[in-house]
Amino acid sequence: REWRPLAEAGDADAQYFLGQMHREGKGVPEDDAEAVKWYRLAAAQGNAKAQSSLGVMYANGKGVPKDDAEAVKWYRLAAAQGSAWAQYNLGQMYDFGKGVPKDDAEAVKWYRLAAAQGHAKAQYNLGNMYDNGEGVPKDDAEAVKWYRLAAAQGDARAQYNLGQMYRQGKGVPEDYAEAVKWYRLAAAQGDARAQYNLGVMYSLGQGVPRDYVQAYAWLNLAAAQGQKEASEGKDIIRKDMTPAQTARAQKLSKKLCASIPNCAK
Repeated sequence: REWRPLAEAGDADAQYFLGQMHREGKGVPEDDAEAVKWYRLAAAQGNAKAQSSLGVMYANGKGVPKDDAEAVKWYRLAAAQGSAWAQYNLGQMYDFGKGVPKDDAEAVKWYRLAAAQGHAKAQYNLGNMYDNGEGVPKDDAEAVKWYRLAAAQGDARAQYNLGQMYRQGKGVPEDYAEAVKWYRLAAAQGDARAQYNLGVMYSLGQGVPRDYVQAYAWLNLAAAQGQKEASEGKDIIRKDMTPAQTARAQKLSKKLCASIPNCAK
């Protein structure tokens, strides 16, 4: 569809889409400054997607000089219209004190609004705030609730943290099998911490039957990502493995790696 005539005629949706096309280089040359131009026109008409996108451009210094305060301004306008993406980004700005004074309670407020709309990253961050007692009283059960929602959407960090909660019995009854389940999901996405913990669970027989081949394979993957403890762990259990088991473990590690995105070969 040709968006330019509509955009030039003042249609805000067309202006936003034309901005997107320039930002992504789809059908037109990739041009951040041109993207900003069209986002700004749409944003001035109250288009929430354009306001949020303009905030991102300022936050990242794309097409405009980096300006966190200006990013906050546009995020706030879009967030007030109910944009979950803008609410999450505004929460981030308060969380890290970028463009506004750091304010954990305000970060929680915006994360909660985005999380309630199903935004997985906001759900994870809200869980983290409850987990650490930042901006809200520490509440393990509430942390588990939000981690679970994000984990169900495939957020690897939430899956790993949920595994930790089950392993430690925080906010839920201690349950090694459930911990293994969530570690495995995060590990399959390449989370090195989850790979390490899954390896440890196999080496100790916690939540799964003890299996040094599986343990070594997962520890090997974590070690390839620079996990020092994983490297030390696989050296320890290798002493109790036969050469045939070690060979099987290395073969399994390669097989697992082939199915993991961006796996360190």
